[in-house]
Amino acid sequence: VQLQASGGGLVQAGGSLRLSCAASGSIVSINIMGWFRRAPGKQRELVAAITSGGTTKYADSVKGRFNISRDNAKNTVYLQMNSLKPEDTAVYYCQINSDSYLGQRGDYWGNGTLVTVSS
Repeated sequence: VQLQASGGGLVQAGGSLRLSCAASGSIVSINIMGWFRRAPGKQRELVAAITSGGTTKYADSVKGRFNISRDNAKNTVYLQMNSLKPEDTAVYYCQINSDSYLGQRGDYWGNGTLVTVSS
């Protein structure tokens, strides 16, 4: 399973970015899709996650500003980030929990995409 993330970049505070992450490979179904981030000098944290049924979970710091969604037909997860703050600056990673054609379930990580928010 491979995950390809894109959409990061440099934006001014108050601006918006949309991250995308497409999964490919031996995938029968994707259970949970999520976004994590690691800011300089900090531990990785969960930003948002979405189940196959559409239930979402957000970190308190992004509630009301970020929105996670998924397109099951494209095996893709999105993160719409609005009202960005300098403290949102981090490398963002997508992660999925999926089932393969061999009946195996696993967690997979995408490449990181850097989001930089200037003040």
